[in-house]
Amino acid sequence: MSIKIINDNKKARFDFEIIETFEAGLVLTGSEVKSLRQNQCTLKDAYVAFRGHEAYLQKAHIPIYLASSYNNHEPERVRKLLLHDTELAKIYTAITEKSLTCVPLKIYWKKGFAKVEIGIARGKKKGDKRQAVKSREADREIQRSLRKSR
Repeated sequence: MSIKIINDNKKARFDFEIIETFEAGLVLTGSEVKSLRQNQCTLKDAYVAFRGHEAYLQKAHIPIYLASSYNNHEPERVRKLLLHDTELAKIYTAITEKSLTCVPLKIYWKKGFAKVEIGIARGKKKGDKRQAVKSREADREIQRSLRKSR
């Protein structure tokens, strides 16, 4: 089972503490699929919102497919997510009752279908972000010293 990652939302992993992840399908138009095949997508400011009992991906930017003439799509249109009812209920309760948020983590191809990995997340505070940067820099320094010692 091979997956080909189109875009990874690194900013979401830096700004949020991911509690649980889910895999969701996407409802796309033809020109969106062609644009995704060219690895064009931005998830930087995207989030998941609910309308009734359905989840939607908002502010995900899939640019216009240039080879398409009149049949193009709106780049930041609202896209429906395909999830099971139990997953929808779990995400909805986490968002409403526990005051968490739901963000897309990455978009990828799996068996020819476009999938989105979404995560239930809690926002990090400024100190948590600084601690993450410190630990990352310490790990890099350790790796450098190990390479030099060889």
